Amino acid sequence: MTVRSAAAALRPYLPREWSVRVGVPRTADGPSLDAAPDARDDAKGADLADALGRIIIVVLFSLLAVRMGRDFLETARVTGLLLLTGELLVVALTVLRRPAMFVDRSWRARLLTGCSLVGPPLVAPMTSAGLVGDAVTAMISAGGLLITIAGKVALGRSFGLMPANRGIVSTGLYRAVRHPIYAGYLVTHLAFLIAHPSPWNVCVLIVADAALLARAVCEEKTLARDPQYVSYLEKVRWRVLPGVF
Repeated sequence: MTVRSAAAALRPYLPREWSVRVGVPRTADGPSLDAAPDARDDAKGADLADALGRIIIVVLFSLLAVRMGRDFLETARVTGLLLLTGELLVVALTVLRRPAMFVDRSWRARLLTGCSLVGPPLVAPMTSAGLVGDAVTAMISAGGLLITIAGKVALGRSFGLMPANRGIVSTGLYRAVRHPIYAGYLVTHLAFLIAHPSPWNVCVLIVADAALLARAVCEEKTLARDPQYVSYLEKVRWRVLPGVF
């Protein structure tokens, strides 16, 4: 059975909001002319959404870079720069990610992804001192960044924003928890809140991180259509924090 015929066989069993990208023959310029019209339209819409998503990520990162860069020049605090470094990895891997076999494009998935992404770029550094010294929060943030980097190295080009199947990864930190990158995000966000504990930052990151955890559950529902991921779920029990979630 070819990839195209396998995708065609799967299509009736998938929710309408999911995209089966491998089912559309492609050329260098996009879907081939011999593809069915609805398949070509689906592929063009998915390509447009993918390009728009990458542009939004770059814009959000640029806004965060301006805020954190200005704060560092004024205060010499490095906690914000560490948060910025973690977000830079998101931009890089978003650009380099591989195409997905299945993508959940439901409005629920889009809302959760959007809320979790816009949180960090909306935080605002405080001019006053944090709850503890910058050296302490920088160390906490660095620890979260190391977790994020290790998770992203293991994930490689399988990294994505929308819930999707870009290949099952079970090596590295993925042997301990299902979403180590999200665990790293939570640590760096906590460090930033300790360094910049304004009501605005607390509200923004609580909403973003709640959406992040809900997004993890949404991703698992998408990936669980793959028998290999079902086997992985049986081996790795916890999503983000062992013993808690």
